Amino acid sequence: MKISYKWLREYLPSDYQRTPEELSEILTDTGLEVEGVEEVQSVPGGLKGIVIGQVLSCDKHANADKLNCTVVDLGTEQVPIVCGAPNVAKGQKVLVATVGATIHPSEGEPFKIKKAKIRGEVSQGMICAEDELSLGQSHDGIIVLPEDAPVGKDAASYLNITSDFLIEIGLTPNRTDAMSHLGVARDIVAALNHKEKKNLKINFEIPGWQLSQGSCGVEIEIHDQDRCPRYAGLVASNLKVADSPQWLKDRLSIIGVKSINNVVDITNYICHGFGHPMHAFDLKVVGDKVVVRTANRVENFTTLDEVDRKLDSEDLMICNANDPMCIAGVFGGIKSGVNSKTEAIFLESAYFNPVSVRKTAKRHALNTDASFRYERGIDPIATIDALKLAAKLLQDLCGASISTHYYDSNPEISGSQNCSFYPAKLNEMAGIEISESDMKSILSDLDIEVLSESGDGWELKVPAYRADVTRHADICEEILRIFGFNNIPIPTKISLTPAKRPRLDKHALREQVSNFLSARGFSEGMSNGLSNVKHLENLGDSLPAVHLLNPLSSDLGALRASLLFSAIDALKHNLKFAANSVAIYEFGKQYFKSENGYRENEVLSMFLSGKNGEERWDRAQENWSWVHLKTQIFALIEKFNLGARIKVVESNKDWMNYGLELKVKKQTIATWGSVSNKLMKANDIKAELFYCEFDFDAFYTLVSQSKTNISELPKFPGTRRDLSLLLDAQTQYQELEMASIKAASGLLQKVSLFDVYEGKNLEKGKKSYALSFEFRHQDKTLTDKEVDKEMDKITQALQSNFNASLR
Repeated sequence: MKISYKWLREYLPSDYQRTPEELSEILTDTGLEVEGVEEVQSVPGGLKGIVIGQVLSCDKHANADKLNCTVVDLGTEQVPIVCGAPNVAKGQKVLVATVGATIHPSEGEPFKIKKAKIRGEVSQGMICAEDELSLGQSHDGIIVLPEDAPVGKDAASYLNITSDFLIEIGLTPNRTDAMSHLGVARDIVAALNHKEKKNLKINFEIPGWQLSQGSCGVEIEIHDQDRCPRYAGLVASNLKVADSPQWLKDRLSIIGVKSINNVVDITNYICHGFGHPMHAFDLKVVGDKVVVRTANRVENFTTLDEVDRKLDSEDLMICNANDPMCIAGVFGGIKSGVNSKTEAIFLESAYFNPVSVRKTAKRHALNTDASFRYERGIDPIATIDALKLAAKLLQDLCGASISTHYYDSNPEISGSQNCSFYPAKLNEMAGIEISESDMKSILSDLDIEVLSESGDGWELKVPAYRADVTRHADICEEILRIFGFNNIPIPTKISLTPAKRPRLDKHALREQVSNFLSARGFSEGMSNGLSNVKHLENLGDSLPAVHLLNPLSSDLGALRASLLFSAIDALKHNLKFAANSVAIYEFGKQYFKSENGYRENEVLSMFLSGKNGEERWDRAQENWSWVHLKTQIFALIEKFNLGARIKVVESNKDWMNYGLELKVKKQTIATWGSVSNKLMKANDIKAELFYCEFDFDAFYTLVSQSKTNISELPKFPGTRRDLSLLLDAQTQYQELEMASIKAASGLLQKVSLFDVYEGKNLEKGKKSYALSFEFRHQDKTLTDKEVDKEMDKITQALQSNFNASLR
């Protein structure tokens, strides 16, 4: 929303003005956030550095036929200037750009005047033409001023060049009341009245016209009252269409509205100043009838931008007896507008349904000043006031004769609404005490009337131009923004009720795990809860399975005792269809016999087999391995912050060649390993299968009990040291890691294994581990001496506990 500072001041009390910066601060405090303030001149650059000079002499340039060497009196000095204008002559009063001035031409980029030599002659300035100073478009010759022009006077002062400030407001969609200079001034006056305890009033009055409602000389038909709740108009005749006066051009120019002619400029002035869009139709095009109706399905319409638009049956149109003239509330037509030959107009002032206007504007991809206001909701009561304002300006600026009557389709329309408000609740919410007298004063300045007071509530009447104020919370916002949000103290203490962390839902955890594994390349599998009895026989009936007394088939003769059986079936199915890379996870129940009858538990299984990813040109394709499955398992453990509680031990289940278990205390959380060759051969599978099985019930309990640890990022760099150790072959890495952490202090942040070697050049029963150790202090950078001390402790612990030796 663009606001002119000078225009805004017209609505403020003349004896109580403020600078643009002061007004910007007031507006921002009241909720109309000012995004920028920029000084703008009526002529670009404001003619700074341009003065009136007199040509004392003018001689032909010795080295150029089309150039003249002049001497110009600037009042304070006489300077030589080389000029190429054909009309320059001795004795002329001219506009001179002095050395250092910046020229803003009508076309092209601004440039700075410098002392120069032109074909060997010194030139200290520039005698200017119209287009060189953006004072016009002519470049036929230099500007020649009247003989009485005072030499040495600033051009800006002589030509009455004005400057203004453009205030850019980030207007929120709900503030329809502030879509005009008058609306913005209303907020400023209200804020000043409260802040400085004044009784200021808006400097604005509707002209007291002796107009009455009746026939305006044009018959008007409204076919759709829902889309057009109020329509008013009058006829202005004997007018002269011409350029607008300079003050009106300046007002529109500063906010980016191009001057068209005095009639159109008046409607734009009312729109941006008063906040009510209007439209002027050439009376010759209107004829004797205006029809407000929706468009016919087959109608096309050419708008002012010369675009032929296909109308929709939902578009509201302003028409004459036969043809459309304007898309109501959006855009005028190319044939009905005011031009230099117009002698009489029909002036429209209406209130259109905001939803209808918005749909039409979006449908035709149009965003005009009128639609911007109509679709947000203007004041329906102000329709006639806007008509009176425009009529007065038409008479003053165009010499128009105004009809004695105006047409009004719905003079009884009421846009105001009642609203309940509770003062005590406002103070309770704001945490401060605002007196009821201050509340009433603020509401009065905002044209909100207190109708009655009963109990702890007030009944208020909200003006029609505040369509966004409908409830108690809206009234609170209105009072507080004028009172000043900055005047509400920030409490030194904020009391909060700690929220109880709900127990993690098991289904939610299942979803989190599924999303995590799917993101890491796994596919989810689903299988039957019944399994083939042969799977149990292949394991030698080592599982206490539950057999069916009356199985449907031999393939489904027992309740599933292990998701490993589902993994084997899934692998066989994939291999059958030549899927050479299998990575699947599955949630499911397992069923067993027990001493007390039967039991079941939920399991998460994961398995890998075949190739690791797709074949690529830039690397050799490798198979899934034990390490890949281990990486996925520990990624899942770390995801849920369980790493510190887990212990890894060897496992020797019947179904595996080799494997490990994850334990918390004595409870097994997960088991994984390479599926035994015997079991794979029994199922006629030649591929290697790596399988993991999580006790999901136990996993869920652990995750529910875990706490999220939060720590800030380290501020100081860490230090890394490496050890290469010779160890007994049976020594496990985890044992080394735990012993290192125990021996070191809290400075040790991480232990990693980055190399393992067994074989040639090592004695039998030995292996080599290469370990890295990372140290960091939270409050300082560690010295070599401090790190060496930690490494000595770790080395001694590994040597004494595992008979390790340094390589």
